[in-house]
Amino acid sequence: MIRVSGVSVRFGERTVIDDVSLNVEEGETVAIMGASGGGKTTLLRVMSGLLVPTSGTVELFEIDINNCSPQELETVRLRTGILFQGAALFDYLNVFDNVSFGVIRHTKLSKKEVEELVSERLKRVGLDGTETLMPSELSGGMKKRVGLARALATDPAILFYDEPTSGLDPITAYSIDSLIVDLAKSTASASVVISHDLHSVMRVCSRVVFLWEGKVIADGQPQEFLKSTDPRIRELIDKSEAIDFSTT
Repeated sequence: MIRVSGVSVRFGERTVIDDVSLNVEEGETVAIMGASGGGKTTLLRVMSGLLVPTSGTVELFEIDINNCSPQELETVRLRTGILFQGAALFDYLNVFDNVSFGVIRHTKLSKKEVEELVSERLKRVGLDGTETLMPSELSGGMKKRVGLARALATDPAILFYDEPTSGLDPITAYSIDSLIVDLAKSTASASVVISHDLHSVMRVCSRVVFLWEGKVIADGQPQEFLKSTDPRIRELIDKSEAIDFSTT
């Protein structure tokens, strides 16, 4: 579903991503972790087509997204959903218009079909009946859910999550994690989660990739990650609050 091959990103003299290669298969939920400034959000932007790498290739559905026709790129984008860190809702649009934005722009569904689709997606994230609310009337957790409903609107086969639980209280964060898990099971999508929250990662992900100064220094199952003796990884684990990861 996703193939990253030899990708590097440089801004001037600074190398942010350094020769990264990884694959994400159908049904996988892969976490990308790392220290602040380690390149994880830049890598997500490259993988999702929001940023062109300095070198290397990114393939989604076996299409090189930086060397393809506009028609192919449009097809890829319709099959890809992104939940941005701050939800990135349009402040001047209500919930209905936010969720339906991409659907109206990229499909030929009738007004009734759009209404039914939006209603179903909002129900899926636990926000049915909120269509007329404005973003200013929503809590942080509700904004994340609306952002997720919008990401799901075109039935994507690949989902990207940028810090999905950032800034949320533990209960709301847990509910977002549960949604991510449920979606992965029900849609068999390939998912990439950028996160610094180890507890969240252990709940939702089947694989952990750890970046350090733009390089992949670990790639494996969550329990393997927790047993790592690499001091750079141990620092993250040791700073996390005590939790029984064996039950996650």
